[in-house]
Amino acid sequence: MKQYTTNETVDAVIIGTGAGGAPLLARLAGAGLKVVALEAGKYWDPKKDFSTDEKAQEKLFWNDERLSAGDDPLPFGSNNSGTGVGGSTLHYTAYTPRVHPDDLKIRTEFGVGEDWPIDFEEIAQYYDEVEHFIGVSGPANYPWGPSRKRSYPLGPLPVNGAGQLMERGCKEVGIKTAPAANAALSAGYYQEGVGHRPACANRGFCQAGCNIGAKASMDVTYIPLAISKGAEIRPECFVTQLIRDASGKISEVVYIRNGQEERQRCRYVFLCAGTIETARLLLMNNLANSSGQVGRNVMAHPGLQIWGEFDEDVRPYKGIPGAMISEDMHRASDADFVGGYLLQSIGVMPVTYMQQMARGRGLWGQELKRAASAYNHVAGINILGDCLPYEHNYMELADEKDSRGLPKPRVYFTNGESEVRMTAHANKVMREIWEAAGAKNIWAFPRNAHVIGTCRMGNDGDRAVVNADGQSFDIPNLYISDNSTFPSALSVNPALTIMALSLRTADRFLTNRNRLD
Repeated sequence: MKQYTTNETVDAVIIGTGAGGAPLLARLAGAGLKVVALEAGKYWDPKKDFSTDEKAQEKLFWNDERLSAGDDPLPFGSNNSGTGVGGSTLHYTAYTPRVHPDDLKIRTEFGVGEDWPIDFEEIAQYYDEVEHFIGVSGPANYPWGPSRKRSYPLGPLPVNGAGQLMERGCKEVGIKTAPAANAALSAGYYQEGVGHRPACANRGFCQAGCNIGAKASMDVTYIPLAISKGAEIRPECFVTQLIRDASGKISEVVYIRNGQEERQRCRYVFLCAGTIETARLLLMNNLANSSGQVGRNVMAHPGLQIWGEFDEDVRPYKGIPGAMISEDMHRASDADFVGGYLLQSIGVMPVTYMQQMARGRGLWGQELKRAASAYNHVAGINILGDCLPYEHNYMELADEKDSRGLPKPRVYFTNGESEVRMTAHANKVMREIWEAAGAKNIWAFPRNAHVIGTCRMGNDGDRAVVNADGQSFDIPNLYISDNSTFPSALSVNPALTIMALSLRTADRFLTNRNRLD
């Protein structure tokens, strides 16, 4: 791997190597730029470091303490953030649906929330590129959304027990389903700069890290491509400061490695650390916030789960966790809320299920033992739906310090009326599906998933942090590429859209830079 000295002025420093940073890193390196990626976590070796042990694999989560406040305080750890080269894609479930065009025009359609400053067609070409590079598996004819330029490169993965039961229940109540699009290989696949990756072995435990490289986390896709093009990956480097020169541009990135402070000179900075850490770094350095919008507009998908017990042997740990999907509720005819939601079948690892079941059902003693012993017969469905940006949902720096001596982020979150109504609608729909599928002892686990927002993109520098190209309104050589820039939450899992936007940000940067040169 190419290595640059800290005395050398590189073209770009990328902070974070997840879905927002890795594609962009590969693109810039491929264009011949000198690029260094700083990653707070380790560079794991999946074959040695990823075991079928969900407790041991909690090392993949961002486990630094974050303070939660509001009426619906958000959980962190496994909820969105990851640590290690590859970021949260190391433990994501690899659901990769596209957005719908109207997802980007919530304000135009409903008069609330925020529109995106870019159209669907500007993202669609990058969806196609990402799906075919990382090897997304999905049905030949996906029944929702605009027609596609190309089908998914691979056929769908085998449908696990939860997916088969969801399909059965939905058919009974008249809801259309399809095998889900997943960023995991249903057959062996060749990638430029990476080589051959093997097909999914249906081991399950995808959230504990894929130990054969079948799941398309960034460490087995865009990161090796970037390295083959000349990028340097510098793991275990925690960024603390962004230093500006007399012109106001960022000239150095300061980080801690092995307990020592180091500095990397650079011409451009791409901040790709995710909703919480991107905003925290800007707030700590008092940067890019003339709008006062850094840390504002925190959103999180309504993600209610409905669980049931079945006579069949389900084995919920097997196969890809999200095997079946329905987007029939994208704009439900009887909706009394803003936007829509999708339905997904969910597999679950045993410790995760026991923790949720104990909290969600409030059982104790013999009742708890009986419910726990039914683990191999349980299946779940959940939703992911739109969440509006509200004034009362935001992130700030607390006075309390973390183990590094830095201020902890404190995140305020309370669901609004629209999210409460959406959750009630979904609760009724999912219970009907499970009852039709033959479930017993049905119970609900309320939750919000995927923390989004804090550095909104837009066309107005008074109301947004970055423009449509991801460039800071205040600091011309600072770009942001992650889920912090989403103006609205979208009604789908965010990973594919983060990757697509990352490539678009890189292309817009390269085009504008060449024009300036």
